[in-house]
Amino acid sequence: MEMLLICRNAQESSIIGNVAVAMEAKKSGQDVGVLFTEEALAALAGESMYWPPLFESRDARTRISRNATALGVEVSDVKDARWTDIPRLLKAAKDLGVALFICPIWSQILGVDGRVFDNLSAIDKEAMLKMLSETKTVVGGF
Repeated sequence: MEMLLICRNAQESSIIGNVAVAMEAKKSGQDVGVLFTEEALAALAGESMYWPPLFESRDARTRISRNATALGVEVSDVKDARWTDIPRLLKAAKDLGVALFICPIWSQILGVDGRVFDNLSAIDKEAMLKMLSETKTVVGGF
Protein backbone atom coordinates (compact mmCIF):
# COMPACT_ATOMS: atom_id res chain seq x y z
CA MET A 1 0.00 0.00 0.00
CA GLU A 2 1.27 3.46 -0.83
CA MET A 3 -0.67 5.46 1.77
CA LEU A 4 -2.54 4.60 4.94
CA LEU A 5 -4.50 7.19 6.90
CA ILE A 6 -5.31 6.50 10.54
CA CYS A 7 -8.61 7.95 11.70
CA ARG A 8 -8.91 7.89 15.48
CA ASN A 9 -11.47 10.44 16.62
CA ALA A 10 -15.22 10.51 16.28
CA GLN A 11 -15.48 14.01 14.86
CA GLU A 12 -17.52 13.81 11.69
CA SER A 13 -15.18 16.32 10.09
CA SER A 14 -12.20 14.05 10.82
CA ILE A 15 -13.89 11.00 9.35
CA ILE A 16 -14.97 13.01 6.29
CA GLY A 17 -11.48 14.50 5.92
CA ASN A 18 -9.62 11.19 6.18
CA VAL A 19 -11.94 9.44 3.75
CA ALA A 20 -11.93 12.41 1.34
CA VAL A 21 -8.11 12.48 1.22
CA ALA A 22 -8.06 8.71 0.69
CA MET A 23 -10.58 9.02 -2.15
CA GLU A 24 -8.52 11.74 -3.84
CA ALA A 25 -5.37 9.63 -3.49
CA LYS A 26 -7.20 6.67 -5.04
CA LYS A 27 -8.43 8.83 -7.92
CA SER A 28 -4.79 9.81 -8.57
CA GLY A 29 -3.90 6.13 -8.88
CA GLN A 30 -2.50 5.39 -5.42
CA ASP A 31 -3.16 2.23 -3.43
CA VAL A 32 -4.66 3.75 -0.29
CA GLY A 33 -6.51 2.75 2.85
CA VAL A 34 -7.98 4.12 6.07
CA LEU A 35 -7.56 2.39 9.42
CA PHE A 36 -10.33 3.26 11.89
CA THR A 37 -9.33 3.10 15.55
CA GLU A 38 -10.26 4.46 19.01
CA GLU A 39 -13.22 6.91 18.99
CA ALA A 40 -13.75 6.64 15.24
CA LEU A 41 -14.15 2.89 15.53
CA ALA A 42 -16.57 3.26 18.44
CA ALA A 43 -18.61 5.76 16.42
CA LEU A 44 -18.75 3.42 13.42
CA ALA A 45 -19.88 0.66 15.79
CA GLY A 46 -22.91 2.69 16.86
CA GLU A 47 -21.70 5.31 19.34
CA SER A 48 -22.28 9.00 18.66
CA MET A 49 -20.18 11.12 16.37
CA TYR A 50 -19.71 14.80 17.09
CA TRP A 51 -18.63 18.01 15.38
CA PRO A 52 -15.76 20.20 16.62
CA PRO A 53 -16.90 23.55 18.07
CA LEU A 54 -16.14 25.55 14.92
CA PHE A 55 -18.43 23.30 12.86
CA GLU A 56 -21.28 22.79 15.35
CA SER A 57 -23.66 25.33 13.79
CA ARG A 58 -26.28 24.07 11.38
CA ASP A 59 -25.01 26.49 8.72
CA ALA A 60 -21.46 25.11 8.97
CA ARG A 61 -22.60 21.49 8.84
CA THR A 62 -24.89 22.19 5.88
CA ARG A 63 -22.09 23.97 4.02
CA ILE A 64 -19.68 21.08 4.67
CA SER A 65 -22.22 18.47 3.59
CA ARG A 66 -23.17 20.24 0.37
CA ASN A 67 -19.69 21.39 -0.63
CA ALA A 68 -18.06 18.02 0.05
CA THR A 69 -20.68 16.28 -2.05
CA ALA A 70 -20.20 18.83 -4.83
CA LEU A 71 -16.48 17.91 -4.78
CA GLY A 72 -17.38 14.24 -5.27
CA VAL A 73 -17.10 13.28 -1.61
CA GLU A 74 -20.56 11.75 -1.30
CA VAL A 75 -21.37 12.57 2.30
CA SER A 76 -24.69 14.41 2.12
CA ASP A 77 -27.87 12.55 2.88
CA VAL A 78 -29.71 11.78 -0.37
CA LYS A 79 -33.04 12.91 1.09
CA ASP A 80 -31.77 16.13 2.69
CA ALA A 81 -28.39 17.57 1.64
CA ARG A 82 -28.19 19.58 4.88
CA TRP A 83 -27.31 16.39 6.76
CA THR A 84 -24.37 14.05 6.49
CA ASP A 85 -24.54 10.33 5.84
CA ILE A 86 -21.28 8.67 6.91
CA PRO A 87 -22.35 5.15 5.79
CA ARG A 88 -22.97 6.58 2.30
CA LEU A 89 -19.49 8.11 2.33
CA LEU A 90 -17.88 4.82 3.37
CA LYS A 91 -19.73 2.95 0.62
CA ALA A 92 -18.61 5.49 -1.99
CA ALA A 93 -15.00 5.16 -0.81
CA LYS A 94 -15.13 1.37 -0.90
CA ASP A 95 -16.78 1.42 -4.34
CA LEU A 96 -13.91 3.62 -5.53
CA GLY A 97 -11.41 1.06 -4.25
CA VAL A 98 -10.27 2.65 -0.98
CA ALA A 99 -9.49 -0.05 1.58
CA LEU A 100 -11.28 0.57 4.90
CA PHE A 101 -9.98 -1.34 7.92
CA ILE A 102 -11.09 -2.02 11.49
CA CYS A 103 -8.23 -1.79 13.98
CA PRO A 104 -8.10 -5.26 15.56
CA ILE A 105 -6.58 -4.02 18.83
CA TRP A 106 -9.15 -1.30 19.44
CA SER A 107 -11.92 -3.59 18.28
CA GLN A 108 -11.03 -5.89 21.17
CA ILE A 109 -10.43 -3.07 23.66
CA LEU A 110 -13.86 -1.60 22.89
CA GLY A 111 -15.54 -4.99 22.89
CA VAL A 112 -16.99 -4.54 19.42
CA ASP A 113 -15.52 -7.73 17.95
CA GLY A 114 -17.97 -9.57 15.77
CA ARG A 115 -20.17 -6.60 14.99
CA VAL A 116 -20.95 -6.05 11.35
CA PHE A 117 -19.29 -2.95 9.98
CA ASP A 118 -20.66 -2.17 6.54
CA ASN A 119 -17.89 -1.49 4.05
CA LEU A 120 -15.07 -2.01 6.59
CA SER A 121 -12.74 -4.99 6.57
CA ALA A 122 -11.60 -6.84 9.67
CA ILE A 123 -7.91 -7.71 9.80
CA ASP A 124 -5.87 -9.46 12.45
CA LYS A 125 -3.05 -7.88 14.46
CA GLU A 126 -0.33 -9.46 12.39
CA ALA A 127 -1.83 -8.20 9.14
CA MET A 128 -2.21 -4.70 10.61
CA LEU A 129 1.39 -4.61 11.83
CA LYS A 130 2.64 -5.85 8.47
CA MET A 131 0.52 -3.23 6.68
CA LEU A 132 1.87 -0.46 8.93
CA SER A 133 5.48 -1.52 8.41
CA GLU A 134 5.20 -1.97 4.64
CA THR A 135 3.09 1.08 3.77
CA LYS A 136 5.11 3.82 2.09
CA THR A 137 3.34 6.70 3.91
CA VAL A 138 1.34 6.44 7.13
CA VAL A 139 -0.63 9.56 8.09
CA GLY A 140 -1.94 9.95 11.64
CA GLY A 141 -1.28 8.05 14.81
CA PHE A 142 -2.84 6.10 17.62
